[in-house]
Amino acid sequence: TSADNPYFARHVANLAWSHCFGRGIVHEPDDARVSNPPANGPLLDELGRRFAASGWDFRGLIRDIMTSRAYQRACEPTPSNAGDTTNFSHAGVRRIRAEVLLDVLAQVTETRTKFPGQAPEGRAVQVADGRTTNYFLTTFGRATREDVCTCAVRMDPSLSQALHLLNGDAAHDRIAQGKVVPRLLAEGMTPTAVLDDLFLRCYCRLPTERERQETIALVLQSPDPRQALDDVFWALLNSPEFVFNH
Repeated sequence: TSADNPYFARHVANLAWSHCFGRGIVHEPDDARVSNPPANGPLLDELGRRFAASGWDFRGLIRDIMTSRAYQRACEPTPSNAGDTTNFSHAGVRRIRAEVLLDVLAQVTETRTKFPGQAPEGRAVQVADGRTTNYFLTTFGRATREDVCTCAVRMDPSLSQALHLLNGDAAHDRIAQGKVVPRLLAEGMTPTAVLDDLFLRCYCRLPTERERQETIALVLQSPDPRQALDDVFWALLNSPEFVFNH
């Protein structure tokens, strides 16, 4: 970690960039060799320099990346950059990591995931032991941490992942346990307000006018609006917009 050693700072900066973007400035992040140059050498040099100059402030490094214009770009390409996969001209759609996705499911449904040796409020991202896992983390590709290669993390979507969200306890049982919809209705919220709350929870946005009108029409037609809103909640959790960063 000497300030005179540029390689450590550059490598950590590249790992952080890869974690945020789904692709490193040097790709793959572990493939650091002369014949695999960075997509943007000056950018990687500057990130490494700022990281070292900050006294190895990792939070500062992440802040620099996430407040950049590159990180905040939309995922919809333009005609001129549609074929670009290396220069970060638009955001890449990528599946959320297993640990983060499990924590997000717990947060939006107001439930908990108990791991051995952790407090009840502990999160999956805090589990350091790769041998401590569950079916969800295994199915969604969490690394066993038996080696240091970033390739041990599996990010590809699969049929088993979709089936687990559709039919397993990851979504349906958590909705029943958390009782988010019954609580919101008991607080006096209208079905439309509950619908808006569910969209904000799952997508960090309000529904479009078409989404609101078509969905609320189905809810109001149901003999049990509470169950209908629970079904909407389940549908939101099973959509690509929830499972993927974009």
